[in-house]
Amino acid sequence: MQYDPNIPIWLQVMTRIKTDIVTGKSPPSGKLPGARDLALAYSINPNTAARVYQELEKEGLCETRRGLGTFVTADAGRVKALRDEMARKAAEDYLTRLSLLGFTREEALNKLQEDF
Repeated sequence: MQYDPNIPIWLQVMTRIKTDIVTGKSPPSGKLPGARDLALAYSINPNTAARVYQELEKEGLCETRRGLGTFVTADAGRVKALRDEMARKAAEDYLTRLSLLGFTREEALNKLQEDF
């Protein structure tokens, strides 16, 4: 994974895991890699990997079961809310970028419909 130096690494890894959750790559109740394996997979410090899981737990997206590992939430409503939140953020980013190019909101939405 190529990291953006302007965004904390733990946040970038967390975003990747969230994407895996909403796309089903990491299914509900599915086991996530251990912190050490996560650190190796993303070439990050094990403490950073532990922080990623702590933050995901705070958001209710995963849970750690002592002696078993870390698992994706089984709460389909929480996953749907995350997906909606990520879609809303992507739409905001799109509208912001086009507004910087001089497009009005309506023009940006029309452009999207034209191109897709």
